Amino acid sequence: MQFDNFNTDMFLRDYWQKRPLLIKNPWRSWRNPLSPDELGGLACEDHVESRLITQSSDDWNAEHGPLPEARFGELGKTPWTLLVQAVDHHVPDVAALIEPFRFIPNWRIDDVMVSYASDGGGVGPHFDHYDVFLVQGLGKRRWQIGKMCDDQTALRSHEDLLLLADFEVVDEWILEPGDMLYIPPGIAHNGVAIGEDCMTYSIGFRSPSRKELIGNWCDVMLPELTDDDRYSDPDLTAQQNPGEISAAAVERLHAMLTEKFADRAAFARWFGTYSSTPRYPETDWRPEKFIEIEQMQDLLSAKHPLLRNPASRFSFIREGNDKLLLFVDGECFPCVDEAIKLAEMLCAEDQCIVDPERSRSDDVVALVTELYNRGSLAFDWG
Repeated sequence: MQFDNFNTDMFLRDYWQKRPLLIKNPWRSWRNPLSPDELGGLACEDHVESRLITQSSDDWNAEHGPLPEARFGELGKTPWTLLVQAVDHHVPDVAALIEPFRFIPNWRIDDVMVSYASDGGGVGPHFDHYDVFLVQGLGKRRWQIGKMCDDQTALRSHEDLLLLADFEVVDEWILEPGDMLYIPPGIAHNGVAIGEDCMTYSIGFRSPSRKELIGNWCDVMLPELTDDDRYSDPDLTAQQNPGEISAAAVERLHAMLTEKFADRAAFARWFGTYSSTPRYPETDWRPEKFIEIEQMQDLLSAKHPLLRNPASRFSFIREGNDKLLLFVDGECFPCVDEAIKLAEMLCAEDQCIVDPERSRSDDVVALVTELYNRGSLAFDWG
């Protein structure tokens, strides 16, 4: 699917992380990529993350999947919502929804959550810490927009859901199939299904917090540090008050920490692996049969198209003009010469054919073989 009437430059300038925007059916031709029954089937699978939200009066209850198939027949007329995470990992047509949003860097993209709601169903007023595009797939949904929130905003006491204690509506829209609503981080919103068969596709974007970055990078750095790397002051002189921590000592101690944090190259390599780690790293996508390098050479020469695994994360960081670090699913692959062009192509396109000349490069063949055997790439045999 592609956009037909959407100005990305105007959107990034005037709306991205600034204010909500309603976009009326921007697609060349909208087609709902998933049926309600197919979504329900995914929610019954062990390896798929899902939740069932039911409403009782002014309260919401959450059940975590996998859900037994019989559960859907027990719901009756009570408003309910089914939420299934990372549907793009399992349904190629849902993964295709992400492609028009590639004007936003790959590392920012999280997943496509799909919801189905009965009449009146929703998850209650809330806010997110990330950007989200809400695409209406089937039916209608009323979206109410509130004010900016933060970590100090009062929440209801709820074990599973982050519901706002107070919600003041400042704007309201009704979305129909193909319509899209952009919500920046922190903006309160509330979606309620109008009628039956209401399906919404939530395309979410990651926004790491400073706390998250520092905590995770420290976890990686600590094992590399030794107890021998200690504070020292061979130039120590007597001071007037022994209780004072001198400015010179503070400066030296501070430098011990900031020297590590100031290593940009180390940070870049860490962040590439961190940000490309799959959402569900425990899932094994490896093929049943591995391919040897010699066989891969033949397959690439035959121009068989390569497909990115929708569950995989690809991005890269340049190191000067003659080296590139490719990051795939939490691993770093240094690339030079012809492998650089391949890495750029893999990150830019979800499907590609390796140029015959490039396929004769040992580095290219070795890289594709490694990524294929890891399950990050596959061949389109169709």
